[in-house]
Amino acid sequence: MRPDPKGNLARSKRESDRLLDNDRPSAHPRGVLALESVLALNGTALVLDASCARVQTGLVGSGREPAWIATNDEAGVGLFRAAAALLESAGLKPQEVGAYILCDGPGSQLGIRTAAMAIRTWQALRTELAPIFTYRSLQLAAHGLVDSGTAMPFAVVCDARRESWHIVRVAPGGAVGLVARVPAEELAALGVPLFQPEGFRSWSDAPVPVAACDYTCGSLFARLASVELLEPAQDAEPWNPAPPDYKKWSGERHRAPSPSADAR
Repeated sequence: MRPDPKGNLARSKRESDRLLDNDRPSAHPRGVLALESVLALNGTALVLDASCARVQTGLVGSGREPAWIATNDEAGVGLFRAAAALLESAGLKPQEVGAYILCDGPGSQLGIRTAAMAIRTWQALRTELAPIFTYRSLQLAAHGLVDSGTAMPFAVVCDARRESWHIVRVAPGGAVGLVARVPAEELAALGVPLFQPEGFRSWSDAPVPVAACDYTCGSLFARLASVELLEPAQDAEPWNPAPPDYKKWSGERHRAPSPSADAR
């Protein structure tokens, strides 16, 4: 775990406690912040989203006009070029931004790992670490649909491979749930409209029709600046919905069998 010399994670947690004291319903765990709160605490933030085929990079900040670059280049090229262009236009270096915001999934594992690696590299260049915040792609898209007046309930999905799908359910009242992974046959039993963010790859056909929905990060974050989406993170890591469950090794199986009574 990296140190937090500026105490930004603690400050972010205190701010989240203040926000969550309100009576607004939330499906998020405690500690999740809105973009406007992150910027109030940290000034500027570099946003990296390589979860889909269109790599999106943004530089946002209090009192600064948000700037975004989207490219269809592969993440290892497009993300770094976009970040360099945005920071140069603002007169900043990567290690001088106030905070980093990472889409940690679900989506392209290669793209997300590349974005996480970029943040870890920039952190290594700093004398003091910047706070890192993460968000889930499907929750961002779901909040965008709620904000645009989409009839509820509905769900936002993306292919998780192996005949399964990642899903975020949106309740009739507009509460956006957490990301879950379900078998493909469960999608057919939901009985609600399904949406998939534009640019997300699929390796198999869904058992029921799935409509495309907007995933333009610049416009989504502009509309959702007050929505609690960003979770403080100790390091830039891809989201792992199901950590591996390793069986503990036991030496018992390697012991020679006890001699039978007949052999004694």
